[in-house]
Amino acid sequence: MAELPKINILYEDNHLLVVEKPVYMPVCEDESHDLDLLSVLKNYLKEKYQKPGNVYLGLVHRLDRPVGGVMVFARTSKAASRLSKEIVNHELEKVYLAVVEGEVLESGEMFDYLVKDQKKNQSYVTDKQHGKEARLHYKRLGYRNGFSLVEIHLETGRSHQIRVQFSSRGFPLVGDAKYNPHHDGKTSIALFAKKLSFYHPVTKEKLSFKLDVPKRYPFNLF
Repeated sequence: MAELPKINILYEDNHLLVVEKPVYMPVCEDESHDLDLLSVLKNYLKEKYQKPGNVYLGLVHRLDRPVGGVMVFARTSKAASRLSKEIVNHELEKVYLAVVEGEVLESGEMFDYLVKDQKKNQSYVTDKQHGKEARLHYKRLGYRNGFSLVEIHLETGRSHQIRVQFSSRGFPLVGDAKYNPHHDGKTSIALFAKKLSFYHPVTKEKLSFKLDVPKRYPFNLF
């Protein structure tokens, strides 16, 4: 068996596992059957604690395959249930960094109704009757070479939400193969899950995890 990749573990206890998801690794098994993060982490726990049989690891939120950054997994079903409730109650805070084409306003809010075409794995802006609410707010951290660096606070977690909402307003993400018509096929998507904050499902302590800005293009322009 090939050696499994090393994952950056940010925090670990009996209830939680917080990690940095690598770029281009799927979170869970998909039709590609490529190595996925959930399987790698289950194997890590199985080996570390020498657990027989299947290892439980609850998936409570996702990141798109090309996107890297902070993720939390639940090590018990009780923790999974409580974290899922935090997400529903908007108590789990997700902060992203993105580089978009054009000069966006210094700060703003985006509100749309989105619908997903499952066959195409693509989301679209639609009307209230057919879509689900998608809301975020952002601030511009810099502008250079025709690109804006933005910090995004997600209030809802719709599929491809950030990518669709910025693209629909004429500010597609650099390197976005699905929603940027100028994508060159070479650049990785400029979207990164920078920070995750939530309450510990058992101790109720507020936890916050933050990663450094990626050193790759186009983040390194700023």
